[in-house]
Amino acid sequence: MDVLLENEWIRTAAYYSVSLLALVLFLTIFETVTKYRNWDEIKNGNIAVALATGGKIFGVANIFRHSIEYSDSLLMMLAWGVLGFFLLLFSYFVFEFLTPGFKVDEEIERDNRAVGFIAMMISVGLSYVIGASIITR
Repeated sequence: MDVLLENEWIRTAAYYSVSLLALVLFLTIFETVTKYRNWDEIKNGNIAVALATGGKIFGVANIFRHSIEYSDSLLMMLAWGVLGFFLLLFSYFVFEFLTPGFKVDEEIERDNRAVGFIAMMISVGLSYVIGASIITR
């Protein structure tokens, strides 16, 4: 496998493929922890859900960007990406915990764009913090 990954074209395709599959898996996990159905809500024009989901997509992609840059193998890239994802997921639960006056999921489902925007910024912002902590070399 290492011989194949020496070719930059194959290495790029491998990192992309693994990252894309992980993104799909992680979005599925996010879908199960939220009370609403992301893609149904987006189809119906719910901007708050689109903002929150877009933030999650960007956050996961940003974490994988850092894990690709600082990992010396495909397996380590995936390991850092998985850890980063779970930290991002934990952040979402912390956001819910820190807002006892309302339920984040319910507000996003109601198309509360302010809450959707903050959820997006938490995912994006913390993905930079998580990504900056990924240093393996």
